[in-house]
Amino acid sequence: MAILLDPPRWPAHGTDFGHLVSDASLDELHAFAQAAGIPCRAFDHDHYDVPVARYPDLIDAGAIQVSSGELLRRLVDAGLRVRPRDRTPKRPAALASAQESWRGLLPQAPELGEELLQRWSEPHRRYHDVRHLAQCLAALQQLAIEEPIGRPVLLAAWFHDAVYNGEPHDDEEASAALADERLRPLVGAAEAAEAARLVRATIAHDPEPDDRDAALLVDADLSILGQLRGRYHVYLRDVREEYSRYDDQQFQRGRLTVVQGLLSRRPLFATATGRRLWGAAAELNLTEERDRLLGREPPTAPGSDPRNRDATVRLS
Repeated sequence: MAILLDPPRWPAHGTDFGHLVSDASLDELHAFAQAAGIPCRAFDHDHYDVPVARYPDLIDAGAIQVSSGELLRRLVDAGLRVRPRDRTPKRPAALASAQESWRGLLPQAPELGEELLQRWSEPHRRYHDVRHLAQCLAALQQLAIEEPIGRPVLLAAWFHDAVYNGEPHDDEEASAALADERLRPLVGAAEAAEAARLVRATIAHDPEPDDRDAALLVDADLSILGQLRGRYHVYLRDVREEYSRYDDQQFQRGRLTVVQGLLSRRPLFATATGRRLWGAAAELNLTEERDRLLGREPPTAPGSDPRNRDATVRLS
């Protein structure tokens, strides 16, 4: 087990950057980075981006400099590599994807689409931003392979966090009211009311067994839980930044309540497709997070981890 650095060859912000990784676990990597004073925002799925000026003190702290090829090989062998296609989309890419989606959904209302994207791009958002919208829309596309998706579900996805101030329940209620108000003149009262109802289903994330449309939306909203370990850790980083008004103890206490609540749900995903796509990985991610919050050592067994089922493939 080692902390590794590769040569600083990537220019940005007037200097050169390299990659800091662990060949054992993300927990080891985060602990080393925190002790070295590397900011959380420097974490990128399977590594931290570090400037060349930090190399001497990182090496003094125990990091080992290796070639880029060896660093990548050891990252892949550890089951921690996250390929570009599996990463959280960058905000510009997420924005472009969402714009294209809106043009196919309500092409007669481009102004509403732009208003919603402005809301999803508000500067105080760190997780519940346009990337989360893009994630939900992409998840619905995955679910649509086996579960046809109606327009009210897609509209609800666009509105479900359109109002976001970090106030559970109040945010969803305000988003539902906004959906009903904005959509009524465009799609009629019945479809607007249905979209608003579906938005409210994301308050508890516990749809009735026969509420198929709510199940699809809720599963898409929760799909982030079933991503690769590194992408899940980016989600955790962003959620922590979004709740920066709380100190670490307050946040950990609240987060533990959320995680334990999610783990107690059987099943976590309401659709059979959602369970197949994300169920096993979500169980592992949430269990590991709960163990960290409780101060336990999470198990590491990349070979049996469904999040990394193809991690042994050499990646460029």
